[in-house]
Amino acid sequence: MVQGKTIVVKVGSSLLANAERLTPRWAFMHKLLEDIAQLREDGAKVILCSSGSVALGLNMIGERPETAGLRDKQAAAACGMPLLLNGYKQVAHEYSFEIAQVLVTLRDLEDRKRFLNTKNTVDRLLVANIMPIINENDTITTAEIRVGDNDRLSAKIAQMVQADVLVILTQVDGLFDRDPSEPGAKLVEELSDVSPYLAVTEGVSSLGSGGMLTKIQAAHMAQNAGCETLIAHGEYEQPVTSVLNGDRRHTKILANERPESAWANWLSDRLQMAGSIVVNAQTAEAFKSGTRHIGREDVLSIQGPYVKGDVIHIYGESGTELARGLTNFSSDETMALARNPTMTAMQLLGYKTGGTLITDKNMVVLDDRHLTWELPAGEDMTEVAS
Repeated sequence: MVQGKTIVVKVGSSLLANAERLTPRWAFMHKLLEDIAQLREDGAKVILCSSGSVALGLNMIGERPETAGLRDKQAAAACGMPLLLNGYKQVAHEYSFEIAQVLVTLRDLEDRKRFLNTKNTVDRLLVANIMPIINENDTITTAEIRVGDNDRLSAKIAQMVQADVLVILTQVDGLFDRDPSEPGAKLVEELSDVSPYLAVTEGVSSLGSGGMLTKIQAAHMAQNAGCETLIAHGEYEQPVTSVLNGDRRHTKILANERPESAWANWLSDRLQMAGSIVVNAQTAEAFKSGTRHIGREDVLSIQGPYVKGDVIHIYGESGTELARGLTNFSSDETMALARNPTMTAMQLLGYKTGGTLITDKNMVVLDDRHLTWELPAGEDMTEVAS
């Protein structure tokens, strides 16, 4: 029963583009949109996160996936996106519904104001009964400032719209307990904790930018927001509804029964690390009792650069990640404040402000539900005491 549910569907490049000819796989596109049309008629709101623009544009610039560099992929995305969207539009018209394109960048998802602006656009399209097709804007992104995979992007969209289900269609039946090519590999049909499987989920397809690892990371982000994730093979009739109905093999990652708030999810589930700080033992101990303000006196070292409004990662001296929080100062301003504890913020920064680096309301203390990140390498950290 999908009446009233919001469903995010993620489709990878390998399903949309022929691996050898790098041409659209029209038969799959027809099956997918026919199935989505039925879901819409049954009362579901559907958002499609689609890869494929780079793969479909490579022929036009005379490149192959295995040899294409960053500039090649940016140019290929510019060529392939009109082809991909025109295909979707023509097929969607056949099934009597409208589509719209929403291109996003890393900053659109990691910056709070831009995140909300994107959410407003997607919400308005859904109100108008138009299906948003969302993809990263690969024509302008670089390795340092890109999401990098549409798996985690789809999970951020699922969080954004408070989706009920995230369906990730790929070229395998789901998550296996080891490399699927190994003898005796078994499909994991259902799980609630993804942590034990992270070590067996590496590997990337020739056309895509993500492997099973990014799909498991995406599922983890979705479950924190109370969204169930289904990972399944895309090469079936009714590729989405057959999974939703449980008619074929797939992996189900259960939603957290006590999901965090939208604000907490946005703070805690990051796509890239903007920067980090290491706090003293007393502050680290205080986090055991919950969130607390972080002041200049609490900071031992800083890793940047980051700017005001970035969400930074907070570590103890042991290297254990403790929390993530929205910073009130840039990394340079934080360093100036931390190294000059006897001077006022006005004297140091030239404007009136409190000295609190991160307030408790703009922070999430990590617990067992969160996947922690490793502390950046030592040479990237700048000690406060120099």
